[in-house]
Amino acid sequence: MSNIIIHERPGVYSSYDTSTVIRGGRAVRTIGVAAKATAGTPNVPVTLTSYEGGLSAFGEDAADSPGMSAILGLLFENGASTVVAVSVDEDDDYAAAFAALEAMDNIQIVVCDSGEESVQEDLLDSLNTASATRRERIAVVGMSGASTTELTTRAKALNSERMVLVGPDVLDQSGAKLSGIFAAAAVAGAIAVTSDPAVPLNGTALKGLGGVDTLYNDNEIDLLVRGGVTPLEAVGGTVSPVRGITTRTTTGGAADITWRELTTILVVDDVIPSIRASLRSRFSRTKNTAQTRGAIRSQVIVELENKLRAEIIDSYGEVEVSVYEDDPTVCLVEFSFAVAHGLNQIYLTAHITI
Repeated sequence: MSNIIIHERPGVYSSYDTSTVIRGGRAVRTIGVAAKATAGTPNVPVTLTSYEGGLSAFGEDAADSPGMSAILGLLFENGASTVVAVSVDEDDDYAAAFAALEAMDNIQIVVCDSGEESVQEDLLDSLNTASATRRERIAVVGMSGASTTELTTRAKALNSERMVLVGPDVLDQSGAKLSGIFAAAAVAGAIAVTSDPAVPLNGTALKGLGGVDTLYNDNEIDLLVRGGVTPLEAVGGTVSPVRGITTRTTTGGAADITWRELTTILVVDDVIPSIRASLRSRFSRTKNTAQTRGAIRSQVIVELENKLRAEIIDSYGEVEVSVYEDDPTVCLVEFSFAVAHGLNQIYLTAHITI
């Protein structure tokens, strides 16, 4: 069992661990944005439901300096329905902008207009802080002009299941080059639209992009995927992710594929908050009695069965509910589940008789 941190505020808290099993306007998620803008008050979140509303709040980017409006355009074009945007101040204090988003509820994805490692590390710190306070979220980021080696090096530095690094640079619909930062925005919009967290991102058409600046061969794609990078490709004029990957590739310095697939963290962030919200709504003022604990166990099973029927999880284990021995006002709920995995490859073996 994980170490338990007891807070004094009544509520439903959670923790999780994982292990690898060794064997052969329709968006449902809200996106947070931190970017430079030509207008707006820095570090003040603005909730947007349209690109036009974004232009009204933050102005239009200069032609030679894409930022907030370019990101908002790609987010809404790829299906975002609600965006919480924060402009970065003149001192490029991204940490302050991230802190403003960190305090907001119901943000599941974050993007920014910087490819700098220090900024992305600040973003990772913010993600971890928000997720630890029951505001689980991921970030999708990019770089500018990065080689495959530079991308995998950055992914290794970030090494988090909550960070998705996208490459390469892309082209806009007129053929002009765009930084991978903006490819990340398109990917974030596509993730926000996917209602089933267990469905892989592979092959999702990204709108607003005209191509990729670098065509990866199979060996380069292998290197990127194994190194924690989500590679993009263009087929028939359509840009799409080859595979949705997080930057988490090691644990304690040892190679670990447990968190490599993006769907894993999306499923975890779907299941645990759903159970937490269900228990909070039903057991906000009650006694820690055997009858109540039985009801809590039954409700957790109901939620897990719903996820099982929706094929978001493959299975779940025994649900155990008990009184915490160090504090009789605390109820411990322990359970396990196996995430449903996306289908990445099909191997055909043909036995031919002549």
